Amino acid sequence: MDKSVPSLAEAVAGIGDGAVVMIGGFGGSGSPIELIHALIDRHTATGHPTGLTVINNNAGNGHVGLAALIEQGMVAKLICSFPRSADPVVFTQKYLAGEIELELVPQGTLAERIRAGGAGIPAFYTPTSFGTDLAKGKPVAEFEGRPYVQERWLKADFALVKAHLGDRLGNLTYNKAARNFGPLMCMAAATTIVQVSRLVEPGDIDPEQVITPGIFVTSVVQVPHPAQEEDLNRAGAIYPEPAP
Repeated sequence: MDKSVPSLAEAVAGIGDGAVVMIGGFGGSGSPIELIHALIDRHTATGHPTGLTVINNNAGNGHVGLAALIEQGMVAKLICSFPRSADPVVFTQKYLAGEIELELVPQGTLAERIRAGGAGIPAFYTPTSFGTDLAKGKPVAEFEGRPYVQERWLKADFALVKAHLGDRLGNLTYNKAARNFGPLMCMAAATTIVQVSRLVEPGDIDPEQVITPGIFVTSVVQVPHPAQEEDLNRAGAIYPEPAP
C-alpha cells in the first residue's frame, strides 16, 4: 500500500475540531514544523480546526510551530512536561488569560503514558509525583513498601511526526535526537502523519535500520528541506506572516 501523499495540505486534511493530536519533538529537535504550519493554513483558510488537545514535550517557542498553533487559538488543552522553555511567550499569555488548559506531566511519565497507549496498557504505577500536587486525585498503591501513583495511558486521534527517511510503505528512520517521542507517538495514534526529508521506494531502507514499521504509519509526505524551529526563532519569524 502506497502511503505517500503529494502535499502537506492533503496530509492534514482529516484533522477536525476537538481532535487529540500528538506532536513529536524535543524542543526544536524532531518538531514537524511544516505539518503544523499546514494545519494552521487550514485554520486561517476555513476557520477549522479548533478545540484541539495537543500532547507535546513542551509549549512551543517564539511564534512558529506549536507556539503558532497556540497563538491562532486552535489549542484548547496542552498536555506537556515543559510549559516554560526558551521563549514560551505565547503559551504564557494564553494560560494567564485562561484561554488554554494545561495538564503538567513529568517527562518520563509522559513518555511512558504514550508508550502505554501504543501497547494497549490502560494504566501503570510509578513513584514519580507521589506526594506532590501532580498526584492529587490519582490512585496510590504500595509495592514492596514504596508508594506508587497510578497513571493512565495517552492515546490520540492523530500524531504529527518528523522523520528523516521514509519509504512509500511508511517505514521510517530518524536523524539522531530527532527520534525522541516520534516512534512512541506513531504507535499511540489512530492516524499517524509523517513528514520525511527523503521519500524512497520499498526495499531502499535496510530492514535492520527501520525504527518505526509502516504498520504504525497512515501517510507520509516528503519535505526535502525542513525548517528548524531554532533557526526560525533566531530570524524572528512569525507564522503566519503578518499582513503588510
